[in-house]
Amino acid sequence: MAIEILAPAGSIESLQAAVRCGANAVYLGGKAFNARRNASNFSDEELKNAVDYCHKRSVKVYLTLNTLVSDSELSTAYDAIKSACDAGIDAFIVQDIGLASLVRQVCSSVPLHASTQMSVQSIEGIRILEKLGFSRAVLPRELSEKEIAVISSQTDMELEYFVHGALCMCVSGQCLMSSVLGGRSGNRGLCAQPCRLPFGVNGKGGNNLSLKDLSLVDEIRRLEKAGICSFKIEGRMKRPEYVAAAVTACKNSINSTPDEELSRSLQAVFSRSGFTKGYFEGRLGKDMFGTRTKEDVENASGVLSGLGRLYEKENPIVPVDFSLTFLPDAPMLLTASALGKTVCVEGNPPQTSINRAVTREELRDRLSKCGGTQFFAEKIEIEFSDGLFVPAGELNALRRNALSALEEAVAEHETNTVSPYNYNIPPHRCDVTKLHARFFDAREIPENLSGISRAIVPLETDGKTVERLCKSGIEVAAEIPSAVFSNFGKYIEDLMRLKSHGVSLAWACTLDGISIAEKAGLPFSAGFGMNIFNSLSVREAEALGAKDILLSAELNLSQAAHIGGDIPRGIMAYGRIPLMLTRNCPVRNELSCSECNGNSFLVDRMGVEFPVRCKNGCSYILNSRPLWLADKQNDIRNCDFALLYFTTETKEQVLEVIDSFICEKSAKGDFTRGLYYKGVT
Repeated sequence: MAIEILAPAGSIESLQAAVRCGANAVYLGGKAFNARRNASNFSDEELKNAVDYCHKRSVKVYLTLNTLVSDSELSTAYDAIKSACDAGIDAFIVQDIGLASLVRQVCSSVPLHASTQMSVQSIEGIRILEKLGFSRAVLPRELSEKEIAVISSQTDMELEYFVHGALCMCVSGQCLMSSVLGGRSGNRGLCAQPCRLPFGVNGKGGNNLSLKDLSLVDEIRRLEKAGICSFKIEGRMKRPEYVAAAVTACKNSINSTPDEELSRSLQAVFSRSGFTKGYFEGRLGKDMFGTRTKEDVENASGVLSGLGRLYEKENPIVPVDFSLTFLPDAPMLLTASALGKTVCVEGNPPQTSINRAVTREELRDRLSKCGGTQFFAEKIEIEFSDGLFVPAGELNALRRNALSALEEAVAEHETNTVSPYNYNIPPHRCDVTKLHARFFDAREIPENLSGISRAIVPLETDGKTVERLCKSGIEVAAEIPSAVFSNFGKYIEDLMRLKSHGVSLAWACTLDGISIAEKAGLPFSAGFGMNIFNSLSVREAEALGAKDILLSAELNLSQAAHIGGDIPRGIMAYGRIPLMLTRNCPVRNELSCSECNGNSFLVDRMGVEFPVRCKNGCSYILNSRPLWLADKQNDIRNCDFALLYFTTETKEQVLEVIDSFICEKSAKGDFTRGLYYKGVT
């Protein structure tokens, strides 16, 4: 497909700014189920008007449904999908695999785009998206140019990539920091951005979770060569001046017409101590970090009025061809064609000239004046006869009528068929809840795991340990980490090695992991990071072949108990919840790897410590306190297993925790109940 500049539209003003400055598509949200719920967003009527406005200007509109949806919200989600289909939306951007299945069933004619929140990091995940019916994937910002090229060389799927805007420290879709610390879920569109607050390393330094903004505007042609077709600008919460500047800068880059003054204005209107290309160029480290300073804020105020002029008027962006019949004793006929649509309007017959006849050139000149509209005249053909005259006002009215009719014709869309849907999914039932144990480090695994029915071990576990566990009657699963990126080949080899020692199951934490498990010839369980939040997600995981699933840690216990579907499921009942998965280690801003030795922590402004553990080139930021439900197991209903999630514990502590769950003991020391009693917004 042709290059697409994809702009954010958090409001009608930003939408107009994007379109007038040359965006080929915009993405926007309705009043619910989008990852920027604090933006103005669009009501159903506003959405219809926005789609009409854009389609009249040959601009596509993608609706963001990129949040997790609960069972109680499925009927509202259905209404949102139906309204968007009726409005003529061009695609849905989706995170939740259950919501994606609902879109397919309800309105299969509208394309599905996989949100970056789906955490698809490799060609293996792309292959699962293809199975799920997606036509486009929004790739993670953390990918390098080389990694993008590897993916694009092995798929025909459209690939989209962010070229400008905010960078989250966490891999999208893997962040629970805002929800766990404050109950506001980034997966539900209400991230409070706690990462922008000060976090030191072992008590040193400051903002080690705050990255500079991304800007690859001048690298669009390199990205195109790597396989990207849609170049996305972040910023549905930002001003229309920002949108106008970013779209114009992208357009200039594509046309090889750099504007240094505009580039300076774009940085001034919003940045965090400047921009970075770190991930794209494979250069990670301290230079990627930055904060929003007082100077950044002051610089913005000085450029807003100038940037506002970029979109204050309608720009002619749609070429139109005219054909005029100008003959005696016959009505004037003006045909106008654009974007595959043609209209014809009729005017009064031209008059016989008394003083001066109108010339062909004068008619051509009047028809070419499309000012104030989105059209510009490209080809003008005139069937002409000399000796005739028409008042300028009549010809102008004929042109206006033709363009108005053409505008309506261009905005017309085929009616999408919307199918009904039955939400009656009975809750899952089970009587016995088993204990599963997951280990970050194989050295944590005790000799005796009595009471545990499944052990989930890391890929680097030695064969003897696996064989010992299997001989004890424990099912052994190998965890495919949520951090895949370029490691997918290595993970397949590791799985096959462990399979030869008795591992019978893969624990897949992303869609990438599902494909990796298939390559290794192992069944899979949907693990932590898959964000299974509703009954439709359970069904979709089952359809993909999951043996069982781990429910999202953002569900409360009541929601978890009422999730439907047939396959077994469980919840995390103990452990330090992973708050972030990062590809840029925050500890290395202050310490070398040898100085850290795998035992560092972040410290917030209140003095709370968050352990950081690294593996496979990525870092995991863990919660300050372990989750504890040993004494609340009677509250866990309709779950086939409770997961004990071990990260920083010694062998002795592991045994103590297992015993506490077997005996339903209260916690010793500081702990949390997670979100199981309060839920998230």
